[in-house]
Amino acid sequence: MKLIYKIWLENKGVRSFGEGPYRLLKGVELTGSLWEAAAYIGMAYSKARRVIASCEHSLGFGLTLRKKGGASGGSSEVTAKGTELMRTYEALRTEIEDVIGEAYKKHFGRSVQVQFYKMITRKRGGKEPKDEGRPLR
Repeated sequence: MKLIYKIWLENKGVRSFGEGPYRLLKGVELTGSLWEAAAYIGMAYSKARRVIASCEHSLGFGLTLRKKGGASGGSSEVTAKGTELMRTYEALRTEIEDVIGEAYKKHFGRSVQVQFYKMITRKRGGKEPKDEGRPLR
C-alpha cells in the first residue's frame, strides 16, 4: 500500500504553483529551453508558455527570462526568484511527506510508503533532456 498526495499553492483562489510548473522550471534549469522542458513532460510548448505566464501573473514576479530565437535558436533561464520558489517548494514537499507519514502511522498503527503524486511523462519528439547524462525525471 502507498499513500499518495498532491499539493499546490494558490493566491486569491487561483492556482499559482504546483508540480506542473515546477517540472517545467526544473526542465528549463537543466536544458536552458522551455520548449525542451515542455516536450519532455509531454506538454505543448504553447501550453507551457501559458502555464508559466499564468503563474507569473498570479505570483506577481517572473519565473523565467526568455531570449527570442534566431539563427542560434532561443533560450530560457529560471530567474533568481523562480529558483528560490523551486527550492522552497522542494523543501515543503519533503517536510509534508514526513508529516503525512507520521500521521498515517499514528492513525493506522503502521508505516506506509508515502509518495508525491507524479505526473505521467510523455515524450514528444523522442528527445530526452539530460543533465550530465542524467534524465530530467
